[in-house]
Amino acid sequence: MIQPSQIRNIALVGHAGSGKTTIFEALLHTAGLTRTPGNIERGNTVSDHEPLEIQHGHSMQTSLASIERPDLRINLIDTPGYPDFRGPTLSALHAVETAVIVINASNGIEYGTRQMMHYARECHLPRVLVINHIDADDLNLPALINDIREEFGSECLPVQLPAEGGTQILDAFFQHEGKADFDRLADAHQRILDQVVEINERVMGRYLDQGEDALSREDLHNAFEQCLREGHLIPICFMSATTDVGVTEFLQLAERLLPNPAEGNPPPFERHHHGQVEPLHAVPDPALHVIADVFKIINDPFMGKLSVFRVYQGHIQHDSQLFIDDGHKSFKVSHVFRLQGKQTVEIQSAGPGDLAAVAKVDDIHFDAVLHDSHEEDEIRLAPLHFPKPMFSLAIEPARKGQEQKLSTALHRLTEEDPCFRVEHHRELNETVIQGLGALHLKVMLERMRERYGVEIVQHPPRIAYRETISTHAEGHYRHKKQTGGAGQFGEVYLRIDPLQRGQGFEFEVQIKGGVIPGQYLPAIEKGIHRALNEGALAGYPIEDLRVTVLDGKSHPVDSKEVAFVTAGRKAFLDAFAKASPQLLEPMVDLHVTIPDTRVGDITGNLASRRARILGTEASYRGESLIKAQAPLAELTDYATELKSMTAGQGRFVYEFSHYEPAPSTVQKNLSATWKPRAEED
Repeated sequence: MIQPSQIRNIALVGHAGSGKTTIFEALLHTAGLTRTPGNIERGNTVSDHEPLEIQHGHSMQTSLASIERPDLRINLIDTPGYPDFRGPTLSALHAVETAVIVINASNGIEYGTRQMMHYARECHLPRVLVINHIDADDLNLPALINDIREEFGSECLPVQLPAEGGTQILDAFFQHEGKADFDRLADAHQRILDQVVEINERVMGRYLDQGEDALSREDLHNAFEQCLREGHLIPICFMSATTDVGVTEFLQLAERLLPNPAEGNPPPFERHHHGQVEPLHAVPDPALHVIADVFKIINDPFMGKLSVFRVYQGHIQHDSQLFIDDGHKSFKVSHVFRLQGKQTVEIQSAGPGDLAAVAKVDDIHFDAVLHDSHEEDEIRLAPLHFPKPMFSLAIEPARKGQEQKLSTALHRLTEEDPCFRVEHHRELNETVIQGLGALHLKVMLERMRERYGVEIVQHPPRIAYRETISTHAEGHYRHKKQTGGAGQFGEVYLRIDPLQRGQGFEFEVQIKGGVIPGQYLPAIEKGIHRALNEGALAGYPIEDLRVTVLDGKSHPVDSKEVAFVTAGRKAFLDAFAKASPQLLEPMVDLHVTIPDTRVGDITGNLASRRARILGTEASYRGESLIKAQAPLAELTDYATELKSMTAGQGRFVYEFSHYEPAPSTVQKNLSATWKPRAEED
């Protein structure tokens, strides 16, 4: 079994179009795993193997492959660059020791660069910057390095330098002689050496006393790895993946200097016990109990459900008996697989630090903890923080009879993507899907059609308005119906009074003398509840009022439950119409993060959407956070407009706050288009 010290886990992340997939393919080719590098345009990459990825020409999900060398395994994860597919990307960050952020040399620092640097830092991951496409024309690499250091800090230092017009890459850490295209190799070597040794007192002391020659390769590795782990160093590498320049040098860097599973920052596991939460340190020892976390689910048409996991402790092999989460569900491992793109390769076992998969275990879910002892029943990985999906669509099958197929498709798609969510709004009778962008939802709909054969009808979700009253009023209705035999009779007088927002509904009885027998009072309340659910102004639920039954009449023969249901409902509607009814709209607390340069435009746009600006504050380098309250109805197309106004750099989240009266124009429009249910008396 391979040892943790012989494993490197690396995620390639960055802005869309930076070249992550091309680097992934170049690394596999250089390592001898493919005859020729896969090409995105030809649709033959190991990474982007899903039909929709080939069709659209970019990654939509993470893809794994392993490079095997003597005494070394490099597990690579290629990730999507588009913000719409951020869920799988962030999941991958929790399965690796190193995040490699790829920058397109022609485009420089982009929105995705900043985002992934931020996410990786939040995950306490060592970061490496790779400047790709260094063979492009009219580049100013020194200026780009200055931009990087200004944006992300002075800890960003070249660990390599291009030479011979960008056709060679020189190592600036272990070497100090050679002619680079810019900067002196000796100067770059000295800068990075000074940065590395100053964080390790033992190495620093030896370096100051005896000089660089006194430092062994192990000393340099340990100090380098410590700097990465503590964020004291962010190495900058150079590459042209299309011409293989820098690919071999990157593999050497990974082998020599990047942290292995025994060195990286430990994963944030927690032990939950009797309401207490204690941090737990998983030890990368194959002899201990198994602790593994599922970071990816694949529903493969041939293999079935594939659960991809990272082993943190112990080892998993054929015939292992594993428990899921709290230990109530268990399964026996029939096969262990390693993924090479869409191919699965059966392996004997997976030890600490390795990435592997099991198939056809339906009870496993994303972020499940797998273990082999009930001692670990209470262990969880600390909650992962994903962007909240803000794009919504209401959907239904285009043809009747496909409801079950739709339900199955939605279940499987939510298993695969932690940022794709499904809600069923009972009061509106709608199934609503939520995602991170219009492209995200478009791809999900395409997957439903291509994978599961479900055609969808879509429309914007309805807004969950409410109705209420603003003053008190009284209502009366006498229900009298003769049908030839026994008739129907019931008469009700009642009063309605407004309540404070959020108090719901109250029902009281103040009749005297038994004018309405007690057995009919529940029928009156039933009729009122029917009116509350159906609405009386624009067809939305009615809330925040008290109904008091004051008087009424009954008949010893003709009074029945159905008569008082109708009388109660219509007496309520009579009072409601007199009580200055109001339409309430949902308000949300809105947080919008945008570039500093767009604050004026965005606040103006929000004001046009009836938003109240509550404040603006600095959020991150070059970004501002706008806090506001806005009507939910005004945000149905906001994601698209914000994306357009900020060139894709703006993002927002909102949470429900409260209901408040809608403007009269909104109330009139909705009331005019409402068609009340036909009477059934």
